[in-house]
Amino acid sequence: MAKEIDKLSDTQLRAWVKAKTPVAKADGGGLTFTLSAAGTAAWVLRYRFGGKARELTLGQYPDVSLKMARQRASEARADIQKGTDVARERQKEKAETAAAKSFAQLAEDYISKVFPNLAPRTQKQRGQHIRGVILPKLGRLPAREITTADVVSFIEAISTKKTGNVIELVFTALSEIFKHGLARHAVTVNPCVGVSITAICGKTEPRRQRLKLTEDELREILPALPGIGSENEWAVKLLLLTCTRIGELTRAEWAHVDFDRAEWFVPDANSKTGKGFTVPLSAPALACFKALQPLALGSRFVLPARQVRRTRNHGGADVHCEQRAINSMLHKLCDKLGDKVRRFTPHDLRSTARSHLSALGVNVIVAERCLNHSLGGLVGVYDQHDYMTERRAALDTWASFLEACEKGLPWKHGNVIPIRTAA
Repeated sequence: MAKEIDKLSDTQLRAWVKAKTPVAKADGGGLTFTLSAAGTAAWVLRYRFGGKARELTLGQYPDVSLKMARQRASEARADIQKGTDVARERQKEKAETAAAKSFAQLAEDYISKVFPNLAPRTQKQRGQHIRGVILPKLGRLPAREITTADVVSFIEAISTKKTGNVIELVFTALSEIFKHGLARHAVTVNPCVGVSITAICGKTEPRRQRLKLTEDELREILPALPGIGSENEWAVKLLLLTCTRIGELTRAEWAHVDFDRAEWFVPDANSKTGKGFTVPLSAPALACFKALQPLALGSRFVLPARQVRRTRNHGGADVHCEQRAINSMLHKLCDKLGDKVRRFTPHDLRSTARSHLSALGVNVIVAERCLNHSLGGLVGVYDQHDYMTERRAALDTWASFLEACEKGLPWKHGNVIPIRTAA
């Protein structure tokens, strides 16, 4: 007896879609109308090949009408009778389409799928390496055709222009794209496997170690800060007093500073970790913010751009100052102080603060939280305390130590010495 076919009607299909209730209804001959819980309606041809149950998706409804679905099912059944596993052939077609992708297409797919799970700073840095360094060289090549020799040649080409550390970061980005391609079956191998940056470029220079400025150096630096200008003076003091990163300070806005509560909130977008946090402000830190307020001339930023050229480049918009402006001032300060202090960067102020916090007897966890470092491990999982009270006490102690250094007075734990504030 022949199987019953053409059992469904357009009226039924529309009613099921309108009801939004998941269904699976057979039209006959293996053709089935399905409606998922998410509301996606599709046509599926169910058949057996080599004794195994198989399925072939024929398209989504209503893009593929009932009449069109029956026609596609009829053509597929004819191919099956000729000995063709139509679902397997569809898989091969998809694989061939994926294989034809250029490396640029694979890289953009990696960016769209993986970047949302990366920290904002990593997204920005890796995006620059992919679009600015990798794609100009490899973007047009079919992803599947890139070989280990191509990777080696690429590394050799950029080694004449980039530092060892940048080359390593670029290579990591390249390898991650190919790992993504393997997972997506867009490539069959990762040509970066087995490639050694050291073998190609030689041993890279070791990363510069973070500096801890000694008490003697702080006693030279702090009194000399007025010589680099008021804005720079208060900015450097804030970096020391709050233990924050320079990017967090240069992007700070007045709306995030609470003078009444003596707190500064660093929003998610400004935090290196991508998670906002609150910094308790000691009296000297609060004084620095107050000193900077009139210098901001109505800008929403605590440290607005100082050069007309920078605002002009942004269409006259209100923009924050560049980190390198403070870097430049610190270089001039070091030149002025000569061999009294070692050359240091804004980030060295964080390592200086962290080291001195330990020397001042601050608990390790509290000191790490003062720098907004992740606690890691089980402590990071289970300890959700923000240590605000403890951090405030630690930063008050740190501030009084800096005050003693600035005034040239001996440091005695427990004594709070007033710091020089704005006139």
